Amino acid sequence: TIIEAGIDLPNVNTLIVDDADRFGLAQLYQLRGRVGRGSNQAYAYFLTGPGKRLTEAARRRLRTILEAAELGAGYQIALRDLEIRGAGNLLGVEQSGHIAAVGFELYCKLLAEAVAELKGERPRPAVPPAPPTAVDLPLPAYLPADYVGDVSLRLQVYRRLAGVRDLAELEDLASELRDRFGPYPSPVENLLSLVRLKLFGGRAGIESITTYDGQVIINFRRPAGAGGWQDLARRLKLPLEGGPTQLRVARAHLGRNWLQGLERLMAELAAS
Repeated sequence: TIIEAGIDLPNVNTLIVDDADRFGLAQLYQLRGRVGRGSNQAYAYFLTGPGKRLTEAARRRLRTILEAAELGAGYQIALRDLEIRGAGNLLGVEQSGHIAAVGFELYCKLLAEAVAELKGERPRPAVPPAPPTAVDLPLPAYLPADYVGDVSLRLQVYRRLAGVRDLAELEDLASELRDRFGPYPSPVENLLSLVRLKLFGGRAGIESITTYDGQVIINFRRPAGAGGWQDLARRLKLPLEGGPTQLRVARAHLGRNWLQGLERLMAELAAS
């Protein structure tokens, strides 16, 4: 227990755990994390008694700790632990139930519906989300390691960006990044712009945004009248070309910062 709680010996590279089947999955994960904290290759040995018959839960715990060896495996281990032990009684102390048959996300959805029903709330009709817009532009768009240094934190920011549903949520996240890590480098600016384009594209019914031969090509999911693009071209003073399912504009006509010009065009398409 003392070792699990946080003994820090960076030069130790070998850990031996006897009767490992008697430990919980979270304990095994924490114990394994005590070695390999320096620059040397580390080894963790989880042993069981010779010929000892393991319970199915113990066998699954050991198999999980063996398989979950990649970076950021803590979340997967937590989900597997929940499946092995059961989700439990939210208002009591006993552990019961099993969510493996339906999956964690569906379990949470069913739980939320049951709570709403007990509270007498009407269930909201399910609104299918708009298909995401594919944005493929020749731009470096990522979180540099010298901007967000911690790998797990970078992954967390990427997940949050992937889950953004509206512009207000994106701007809140962008403001948080600026407050925590400072002014955006160019790849971060591009990354935020691409997410904005995806949001605008979802509202405008756009399937994809690509570039070819100096032009930005916008493909729509459903045919629309070409007259709409002509009105938009006059309003924005842009030489737009298009047909029922495609709109084209030269990158040079979008301005010196063509990505910002594209954002303005997409905002107009989303509003029209």
